[in-house]
Amino acid sequence: MQLQQTTQDQGKPPSTFWDGFITEIAAADYLCQSIRTLQKWRVTGFGPHFYKPGRSVRYRRRDLREWAEGRRRQHTSQH
Repeated sequence: MQLQQTTQDQGKPPSTFWDGFITEIAAADYLCQSIRTLQKWRVTGFGPHFYKPGRSVRYRRRDLREWAEGRRRQHTSQH
């Protein structure tokens, strides 16, 4: 029995998904961190890039993913 191929890959988000903005709460959830940790990271410059349109803080999904992937390690002694 052959599987029918669809025009879109199921389970793969569209490219615009990663360019979307999310709130500070959603970003903290995505990174498995507290909101307070993200706030501290913004002050120290350690965390992912963020956007500040007016008084609100927003993160782009692509920036969060790239930041997290940049900290991926195979073992504890790896720099």
